[in-house]
Amino acid sequence: MAPKMKKPAKGGHGPKGPMPKNTKATFSRLLGYLGRSKAMLLLVFIFVAFSALAGIIGTSFVKTITDDFLLPIIGSEITKELLAPLVRTLVSLGLIYIFGVISSYAYSRIMLQVAHKTLNTIRADLFNHMMDLPIKFFDTHTHGELMSRYTNDADVLRECISQSFVQLVSSTVTVVGTFIMMLYYSPVLTLFVVAMLFIAFFVIKVLGKQSAKYFRAQQKCVGEVNGYIEEYIEGLKVVKVFCHEDAANNGFGSINANLRNAATNAHTYASILMPIMGNMSYITYAATATIGSLLIMTVPEENFFGISVGALFTFLIYTRQFFQPITQISQQFNNIIAALAGAERIFEIIDTPAEEDEGYVTLVNAKKLDSGEIVECEERTGIWAWKHPHSDGTLTYTEWQGDVRFHDVTFSYDGKKTVLKNVSLYARPGEKIAFVGSTGAGKTTITNLINRFYDVDEGKITYDGINIKKIKKSELRRSMAMVLQDTHLFTGTVRDNIAYGRLDATDEEIVAAAKLANADSFITRLPDGYDTMITGDGANLSQGQRQLLAIARAAVADPPVLILDEATSSIDTRTERLIEKGMDKLMEGRTVFVIAHRLSTVRNSNAIMVLENGEIIERGDHNDLIAQEGKYYQLYTGQFELD
Repeated sequence: MAPKMKKPAKGGHGPKGPMPKNTKATFSRLLGYLGRSKAMLLLVFIFVAFSALAGIIGTSFVKTITDDFLLPIIGSEITKELLAPLVRTLVSLGLIYIFGVISSYAYSRIMLQVAHKTLNTIRADLFNHMMDLPIKFFDTHTHGELMSRYTNDADVLRECISQSFVQLVSSTVTVVGTFIMMLYYSPVLTLFVVAMLFIAFFVIKVLGKQSAKYFRAQQKCVGEVNGYIEEYIEGLKVVKVFCHEDAANNGFGSINANLRNAATNAHTYASILMPIMGNMSYITYAATATIGSLLIMTVPEENFFGISVGALFTFLIYTRQFFQPITQISQQFNNIIAALAGAERIFEIIDTPAEEDEGYVTLVNAKKLDSGEIVECEERTGIWAWKHPHSDGTLTYTEWQGDVRFHDVTFSYDGKKTVLKNVSLYARPGEKIAFVGSTGAGKTTITNLINRFYDVDEGKITYDGINIKKIKKSELRRSMAMVLQDTHLFTGTVRDNIAYGRLDATDEEIVAAAKLANADSFITRLPDGYDTMITGDGANLSQGQRQLLAIARAAVADPPVLILDEATSSIDTRTERLIEKGMDKLMEGRTVFVIAHRLSTVRNSNAIMVLENGEIIERGDHNDLIAQEGKYYQLYTGQFELD
């Protein structure tokens, strides 16, 4: 019995669970991903600087045009000598702005490529790491919440990289360049503008801190909503069968309200920043114009405090340019915080410890032995080998035989509730071992431990005489195949799905496996036979047909150990009889573990284990257990039913 999947949190308005802890570290890590495109980023920064400087330099022409051309023209006759320099100045101004436009277009296109390249790398790292995570991780996280990392969090991050980061750099260059020009034209007015700027920064700091908190909460709530929706879409038939619509709606309403509250608070603070900064810029502009006008009227231009009309016009434009990028920075600040919250959620998965594998035993230069029973195993220079009864007594590498033994195994999923208690059993090569018992008795847990989806707490499991913790997980799992009650087919052809059991299988081997599972007859009747496309987890096939393909997938893997977890529970009795012979062929010569509710499928097992509350209460073959007249006898004769 696997641990229950976490349900979305209900109630409350703030984030629940782990919160982003280190924004600086996340930002630094994100820069590391961006740093993989150093050459492109260098071009972006150059073009951003050109674009910003074009605007700054272009503004400086206002003083020249006003003081050197417009004011002298007033009340005077326009002459060719006066007009020619003005035209040259206007042409130069036009060329500067055209250069700025080209630079803006260039950095936008390049940054878009950088953003998609970076997100491609992050998604690849996320997916690759997910493949290395233990099964326990997926048992305790909803699929929708995980998908949110690939969609919502990644999209917010992409938008930030392609727009906000560039805007941040552009605004910074503009602010610095404008500040230098403002100092050049009027140090006095510049000091006044800087004083107003400090007030604006204080407002940004206070509001930004609150906004960041709610943006992080919003990203988490989006993941919870996605998880809830994904869960109920998958179980929609169950919802309708049990008329659970109202309860489902109420549950969604609760977590949707959490998202609404977090999003409302986040965007409320974000939207407040813009008008506050805008009004601050208007107040500063009006005050600067007033002070500058007084200086023009009362202080000569030659004086340190003096300023010309053209210089005042230019300074006023610079004042707007100075506050505009700061306003943009305050606006982008919230987008950056939201993106960093998403990035931290992505990195949280990437930083989750991968499935540990301390195993080192593998089959090196394996070759099949026609005969010989395993006598013992010895360790030679860190590599395991099996001794066979040959005359020379040499150690020879061989393929796995399929000897599986439990030695007083105790296990708990959460460290609190014991699921298996001191379980001991053995399955010799070629034997069929069946497990029967009530739901939650520990049947599936045993199979999860055999292939090391989970590791035992106490005791040990040996495989061909070797503790499975010493066997490399990939090697162990490659020697086993599972057919589960819940089949899963991938998008692709029927041929591809069968070959999933062994990717290098030939067409002949795929067809042979399908015939072994008695799937060939229905496959050949499909529109394109083995090349028929499967989509939506096999929605165009019946449940029985999907199960037959899963059995064929196990057959093509040709493993020494086979695990059947309610493999025929979704197949009708007629189809079950149809594949019975094929299953017998599939199980022939293999160690087989069977979990079944239909006792007719386990009658011919070498040993049947009856489990109750994590303990084996009865064991033996069918005849032995019938003779005992215990729990199995009650089940078989219908005196007791499995739940």
